[in-house]
Amino acid sequence: MPDMSASVSLAVTHLVPLAKEVDQNKVTPGVLGFIVFAVMALAVWGLMKSMSRHMNKVDFKEAPDPEAKQSADSAPRRG
Repeated sequence: MPDMSASVSLAVTHLVPLAKEVDQNKVTPGVLGFIVFAVMALAVWGLMKSMSRHMNKVDFKEAPDPEAKQSADSAPRRG
């Protein structure tokens, strides 16, 4: 099995000339950045829509607990 650090350093030496071609003063996200941003925006929109549907199903009115009422009635009163 070849040394992993040697293959990594070889890959980096091949990528360094590509990085120098980029203008240091003008770096833009490009098409890939737009695609990633659009996918993330669609995912957030879908999650918010799903959360809204689930929250509409929730009944926030709590039913009274019959055991709590019985124990409160049978408890001796201090006074």
